[in-house]
Amino acid sequence: MSIDYNGRRFRRMGAADGVVASYRQDGDLVWAEFTGGHVLRGTLTGLRDEQDALDFAYTMVLASGEVISGHCVNTPQVRDDGLIVLREQWERYGAHAASGVDYLEEVG
Repeated sequence: MSIDYNGRRFRRMGAADGVVASYRQDGDLVWAEFTGGHVLRGTLTGLRDEQDALDFAYTMVLASGEVISGHCVNTPQVRDDGLIVLREQWERYGAHAASGVDYLEEVG
């Protein structure tokens, strides 16, 4: 069974920064917009694979005026309550180069 990401919302686990991403989907094409906290505007665009993992390119503009871009792969885990947790392995490019892993929880 494939996960339908359309209409789902996610935030970083344990974060109180108010950043929430709202996902949309058309077939295997998935995109999201996120705002809140220090993020004025952010976008994700990518594809869902056969295991429901998401392969995204992303950009965001921060309140500081910085423009950030990068790539991430999100691997889903469905909890017993039906909500999804995404393990996000990310990489930033350019002057803000960094990499890491975050966990995103679905906002029910």
